[in-house]
Amino acid sequence: MSYQPTNPYLGPQTPPTQALPRRNMRDLAPGPSVPAAAVTGPQAQQTTELARRYELIERLGMPTAARDDFDEMARDMATQAGFLYGFVNLFLEEQTFVGLHQPSADSGYVIVGRTMSRDHGWCPEVMARKKALPLHDVHASPRFSGNHVVDAVGIRSYFGAPLIHDSGTVLGTVCVIDPEKRPLSEARRLRDIVINAGAQVMDHIVRAPVR
Repeated sequence: MSYQPTNPYLGPQTPPTQALPRRNMRDLAPGPSVPAAAVTGPQAQQTTELARRYELIERLGMPTAARDDFDEMARDMATQAGFLYGFVNLFLEEQTFVGLHQPSADSGYVIVGRTMSRDHGWCPEVMARKKALPLHDVHASPRFSGNHVVDAVGIRSYFGAPLIHDSGTVLGTVCVIDPEKRPLSEARRLRDIVINAGAQVMDHIVRAPVR
């Protein structure tokens, strides 16, 4: 969806852009798809990290398809923060939203799908830094304002935190996004909400694996 600066929230519903496809992850089976060809540099590191991620996911018995329990955790996080969208996000071949909360289809807001390119959004930065990223206004920094999600959904604020297992493997992120920017004075509180939500998600994964 194209971002309309004069009215970024309302208007007729149109399909999301390619970065936010309408894809039903409930029908996808889990499993790695790591390239067999030899690679070097950053690509090799990403391939190794992905393999470790899948190995841990399999060991934990964690689903890689959407589930109601993860959707509920995404909703709770977004509600606490007062944000329209909440995500529990696994970094697989794509960013995969096993937990998702968003406005209703008839709300007039953009409706997103269950996957997104690993290069889009701000979660890749959270994965790289392995700590929370609070963006009360994505346009406050040129580094973070030029993002496909800004154009596709009209997002102004983002708060995300990594999902880190005790082994050190980063499985993905939790995050909230919203079309409204937030006061800088609220940044610490909102950051703490997503950090706590990430800890709850990891506890849920480790202590209550899917049988």
